[in-house]
Amino acid sequence: MSRRSDFFIAGAATGLVVGFVAGLLLAPVSGAIARKKIADEAAYTIERARILAAQAENIAEVVGRRMEHFLGREEEVAWEKIRELREGLSRFQVER
Repeated sequence: MSRRSDFFIAGAATGLVVGFVAGLLLAPVSGAIARKKIADEAAYTIERARILAAQAENIAEVVGRRMEHFLGREEEVAWEKIRELREGLSRFQVER
């Protein structure tokens, strides 16, 4: 490791510690209230993530069904074209 990166890591660690201590000392609310706020925000975030995950799952299911429909339809069209080509080929062979 170079000397420059050593100084950067030391400075980042020092800044992290100083910022954490300053945050604790200058916090506008007590520790219990701050922990309750953090827990409430975490619970809200978790619940919101669950809702979003359920919505994403529903959307993925709808898109999947639509893709199956379109892909299935494309397959039907392709088989119809093959049938038409075979009929044309058999008519060509009979006419010769």
